[in-house]
Amino acid sequence: MSPAVSVEVKHAERTQSLNSQTQKKVFYIELLRVVAAVAVIAIHVLGPYRYLMGEIQQGDWVSAIAINGASRWAVPVFIMITGALLLSDTRPFSPGYFVRRRVMKVFVPFVAWSVFYAVLAGISLQNVNWTETVQRLTFFPTEETYYHLGFFYYFIPLYLLVPILRPVAQRDDPGLFYALLGSWFVLSAARLAGISLGLVEDLVLYGGYLLLGYVLHQSKLPLKWLLFIGISALVATEYTAISESVSSNRYTSAGWFSYKTLNTVLIAAMVFGLCQHWAERVSEPMQRKVAAVSRHSLGIYLVHPIFLWPVRELAFTPGMTWLTIPLVTLAVFVLSYMASVGLSKSRFTSWLVP
Repeated sequence: MSPAVSVEVKHAERTQSLNSQTQKKVFYIELLRVVAAVAVIAIHVLGPYRYLMGEIQQGDWVSAIAINGASRWAVPVFIMITGALLLSDTRPFSPGYFVRRRVMKVFVPFVAWSVFYAVLAGISLQNVNWTETVQRLTFFPTEETYYHLGFFYYFIPLYLLVPILRPVAQRDDPGLFYALLGSWFVLSAARLAGISLGLVEDLVLYGGYLLLGYVLHQSKLPLKWLLFIGISALVATEYTAISESVSSNRYTSAGWFSYKTLNTVLIAAMVFGLCQHWAERVSEPMQRKVAAVSRHSLGIYLVHPIFLWPVRELAFTPGMTWLTIPLVTLAVFVLSYMASVGLSKSRFTSWLVP
């Protein structure tokens, strides 16, 4: 083999290796999207159980609260995915492209679904209350028209941070980046202690997840340390929320179920790391299936309350919550996926499930 051919072969092998690594990175992101979508649905399925303390078996109530505590990482992980992808993008930043392809792609469906859910909120099994719909639309600029849409009120403003944080993340000297990340950890700990940051709280504490997603995307941390820290935080979260509720004889998370506190940060980092490691062990056929579902993760998020509407209207809260909540979650997830796929097939509705 000539030297020239040898160089070309080595270059091809190196390129193939880099492509393979990129695919693995992309796949674990796909996996994260799917598990986070499932966890979000679980949170909304179990929602009514939180306030049934004393009305259902204590074991069923504790199981529901335990599932709730074990799912709070879902929303932070969605933000971490955004940070991992957008802060690591090395292409020249184009404001026009960013607004058109990133911001508006989320904002326009959000507005359309807000109107739809304002209508749905006025419909019950007994009657149709248009006053409720009008009221929700009136307060739409500042309040969500349906419970799951609150996510967009703090997620969309995070796009404003991307052009600021991306150059910081990609600097040769990472000092400023880690200073910001460390400050965020301190502030999230302060939030757990009950200290509020006022008007900038959402932007700062949710914005920190962009940094965390980026750093975990760039540097895979040892799984054993992520597990130790994450499981410790999860146990503390579950114990505090359940014990505080039992002692006060009413449901209270004591602040530990917040998306903006240090315990949730640590649990979300653990889940992120777990998916990074699991991704390497998933077969290619399964990767393709997961990726197909992942493409509809936002659509699943947007449509799933439609299938929970009859469940909540009928006040369907069966016992054996350790089993029924996962089963209802799975059923709603499958139906939501099918609905998103159906909407995506028409050019008239595909924009609703980007």
